[in-house]
Amino acid sequence: MTEQPGHPDHPGRHHRYTEKDILEEVSDLETKSATAARIFDLRRIIGGLFVLYGVIVTITGITDSQAAIDKAQGVNINLWTGIGMLVLGLFFLVWLKLRPTPPAPPEEAADSEERR
Repeated sequence: MTEQPGHPDHPGRHHRYTEKDILEEVSDLETKSATAARIFDLRRIIGGLFVLYGVIVTITGITDSQAAIDKAQGVNINLWTGIGMLVLGLFFLVWLKLRPTPPAPPEEAADSEERR
């Protein structure tokens, strides 16, 4: 008697996936992808950093001496750069607020509640 690939007695050999197995795998991957997208949403990171650095550079621009402004050919470059950074950072944060990442599927939310 020869061994046939995919035989039930030999699960490690050439397993044939059913449509149900494939649908479950796709559903699992979609759940993991949505979770990763929520956790690592770059809009939050980029927006937060630009706002933080924008505040620092704007304060530097407000407190610059006339000599520093003259060195930049009469333009208060720190002030304008800081304002630009603030606007860009706020844009990212408003974008995150208006178009949030989709919530986790109900089954994943139940799993995370059980872990707590």
